Amino acid sequence: MLSLKGEQIYLRALEPKDLDFLYDLENNPEIWEISGTTSPYSKHVLQLYLENAHKDIYEVKQLRLCICNLKGVVLGLIDLFDFDPKNLRVGMGIIVSQKMDRNKGVGAEALEILTNYAFSVLGMRQVYVNVLEENAPSIHLFSKLGFVKVGIKKDWIYSNGAFKNEILFQKINN
Repeated sequence: MLSLKGEQIYLRALEPKDLDFLYDLENNPEIWEISGTTSPYSKHVLQLYLENAHKDIYEVKQLRLCICNLKGVVLGLIDLFDFDPKNLRVGMGIIVSQKMDRNKGVGAEALEILTNYAFSVLGMRQVYVNVLEENAPSIHLFSKLGFVKVGIKKDWIYSNGAFKNEILFQKINN
């Protein structure tokens, strides 16, 4: 059986106790650029989201999981989105919320675990990610994990009065 546990982290489903973490993360304007958020979320809306977070990926076309250290502290979120079982592909996104937890292998381990889950459990042929062209650490990370740059979406993200390019990476399960 596939484990969602690595050497330093594990992935788990969202729970009601994650409301405050989710509220703080979703209402952080620093990540709105990558999340596509344009306005704050209320705790009520996020609580309703958590109440429905248990639904199957085949029904809601997404799966969001908490990245936790081995002590159970939530370090970030990782998700599958645009789940397409017909074409056997899915998008993936990740955020490690605190800068002090970044560049320590947490993100890489979470991505490897969830990519393996997408390939072996969900039967996906490919996983893709979108990375802002200016995000050198993420570009390095995904390249290191075997994701291949397949294109640039020109002027894809409008943020702070300027357009930014977004790179499309794919990892194909051979």
